[in-house]
Amino acid sequence: MGWLLSLAAGAGAGILSGFGVGGGTLLLIYMTTLAGLPQTTAQGINLIYFLPTAATALPAHVKNGYVNKPTLCPAILAGLAGTALAAWIASGLEVGLLHRLFGAFLLYVGVRELLARPEGGKN
Repeated sequence: MGWLLSLAAGAGAGILSGFGVGGGTLLLIYMTTLAGLPQTTAQGINLIYFLPTAATALPAHVKNGYVNKPTLCPAILAGLAGTALAAWIASGLEVGLLHRLFGAFLLYVGVRELLARPEGGKN
């Protein structure tokens, strides 16, 4: 039965990843809360999971014109630097603190999305 829940979490995260809205966040929540994995292990699995899911979604996004090509190089370079720095910091943090920081981040994003005005400024 555990594999069925893992399959459902992976499928749900894959669908969200295909939309480009962060399926990895769902996967991290599943792995840490339901599967009982340590945050650091879940992060490692999530990074490996991201590679094939991003690779399968990217051609459709490029084809539909959803990739702003002038932004790519600066975003990739900044992302590489930020990832290296964050991985170095996260590897030195206590897992409990990492959980609290991740939870605070999710709360911030959730509240921001709840309070965001629709595009065009109409309510």
